This record gives sequence, structure tokens and C-alpha cells, in this order.
Amino acid sequence: MASSILSDCSTARLLPLRRALLPQRVPRIHPCPALASPRRLFAAARPQLLPRPHRMDSVPAAASSAESATVSADASAKVIDGKLVAKQVREEIAVEVTKMRDAIGIVPGLAVILVGSRKDSQTYVRNKKKACEAVGIKSYEVNLPEDSSEEEVIRHIASFNSDPSVHGILVQLPLPRHMNDENILNAVSIEKDVDGFHPLNIGRLAMQGRDPFFVPCTPKGCMELLHRYGVEIKGKRAVVIGRSNIVGMPAALLLQKANATVSIVHSQTKNPEEITRQADIVIAAVGVANLVRGNWIKPGAAIIDVGINPVDDPESPRGYRLVGDVCYEEASKVAGAITPVPGGVGPMTIAMLLSNTLESAKRIHKFK
Repeated sequence: MASSILSDCSTARLLPLRRALLPQRVPRIHPCPALASPRRLFAAARPQLLPRPHRMDSVPAAASSAESATVSADASAKVIDGKLVAKQVREEIAVEVTKMRDAIGIVPGLAVILVGSRKDSQTYVRNKKKACEAVGIKSYEVNLPEDSSEEEVIRHIASFNSDPSVHGILVQLPLPRHMNDENILNAVSIEKDVDGFHPLNIGRLAMQGRDPFFVPCTPKGCMELLHRYGVEIKGKRAVVIGRSNIVGMPAALLLQKANATVSIVHSQTKNPEEITRQADIVIAAVGVANLVRGNWIKPGAAIIDVGINPVDDPESPRGYRLVGDVCYEEASKVAGAITPVPGGVGPMTIAMLLSNTLESAKRIHKFK
């Protein structure tokens, strides 16, 4: 097996779980092209900084038991439908927001700060605003020009930090090149850091016996999908491919907290295929299209694919389609359960952002 050079670039439960069978969605399957050796692929990968898209009453799950997420190797894997689960989460949040408003007159509020005029960032912010409106969360937005200073951004953060009607603050990434992300993100109050990126939140996530104020949205969404589809985590072997601060590292910490035995495949890992093939659970978050092939997968494993990669497709009106880090066509014939791309992890990220905002409002106002 070849030694490999990976490039790491990936983009708490909600309410008590109620397990119910969800309708099965069958994604369109495309054959995966032959790949170069892992060594060459990983060496060619470059980190991509994408804007962030970013436990409540009964939570319907996608399976009646952990066994429902396991099928034989010669059958098609169960599809873990992120769109459907995200819809359920939003419905649950809407109920809780209404309950809180009626009981104590408080409506959760989310503030988003956008610097510059990137079209993709504007789209993400617009989607977050729509998501907030749909569940009854109040949204606040600050749009600053590209040439704004760090001090100006931090002033707006400080204003939201002290505003009692704001329970969550999100600074849309990427920021302009002249700004220091760390300085700006660290200015967000830890109690309103609904993105979960404050160093103290990550530190608490890493410590035994401590819980962060917030879990980063995408890893939280990955865990929510596993829980709702009845995938057993305790005592299982898990592999996280990628060790980014945004997804890979916190995902590994969450799996460890759930009592999985966790390995991380990263840029210096030798024989990543062999290590991945031992896993009952795989979370792929490295940003390389179709990297994980069928022969990397243990039969019956649960696969969470965080990757979103454009590949040429002359049949598509856009000239390209989106694929994950996992070759879906091959992996779905071996795995027990798998997320499609798109429609898997992506929809969960904004749903978890809304969840964190509601959680913050409840904590601040001591509302159960």
C-alpha cells in the first residue's frame, strides 16, 4: 500500500430520539472514473476554503434499530437522507421557538456579519436568513464593504455580544485577505459562538467531563445523522478522513465522546485504505472527489460523506455535478448506510446552526 499525502480541507443531540422509518430516497448513481494512486491524488489536493453554510422533543429517526443501518455486502446501502432529517429538525425547532415565545416572550435571535460582496457568501447568508424566518428565529444582518478594517468588524461583534436580543453570532467566512480570522472569531462571546469555533468551545469539547457551549455545526450534523439512523457508535471503530479545525478534528472528538475507538487519516498517514477498511463508521471530510473507493470500505459500514466537489459532467446543464469524497457508486454496494452528495450532510449544517441558536437562547434565559 502506498504512503499518502492528504490535504485536509473539509467545509449534542437535539431532543430525545424517537425512531421511525423514513422514506428511502434513491439518488442518481454515476460511475466513478479511475483514479491515480492515493499518493499522487493526495499530493495534488489543495485546501479549499468554502463559505460556511452553517435536542428537542421527539426526534424521528431513520431506522428502528442499529441493525437497520446494516445490510449485506451484495445489497445497496441504506441512504442517509440529510434533506429529510434537516426538515424534521427545522420542524422541531419551530415548535420549540413557539413554545419559548408563548411561555416567556423571548424569540431567539441570530446575527450574521458579512464582509465583502462574494456571491457565494451572499447566497449562504440569504439562505440562513430564510431558514431563520421559517422557524421563527429573528435574524440580524450586518453587511460591510470589502475594505473594512478588523476593528470595524470587531466593533459590530462587540455590539451583538452585548445585545440581549441576539443569542447567536456568526461571522461569514472567508473574510477578506487583509483580516486575521482568528482575531475576529475570538472576539465573539463564547456564550454566543453558535458556530462552535471559539478556542474555549473546542477545548471543552476535547476535555473529559466537560461539554462545550456549542458543537461546530457540520460535525454536529454528522453525529445527528448517525443517531437518527440508529447507527451504533459505542464500542465501534471509527475513521475520520481529514483533520481540519472545522470538521475533521471536532468530528473525531465527538465520536470519541460517544465512546467509539477513533483513528484519523491525515496528510502523513501510511496505508489509509487499510486503516479505513477497519472502520464501522467513516466520516470523510478531505475535499478530494471520489477519493474513498469501494475497496476502502468494510462491508456494512456507515459512511458520512462531508465532501462537496465539482466534477465535469457534459450531461448536466451547468456542465458539472457535485460529488463527495466517497465514490458513491462503489461504496453504496459495500456499505450498510451512506449519505448522498448532494442531499446528505449539507442540509444538516444550517439546521444545526438553528439548533445551536435555540440552545443558546434557552441557556441564556434558563428556559427548559
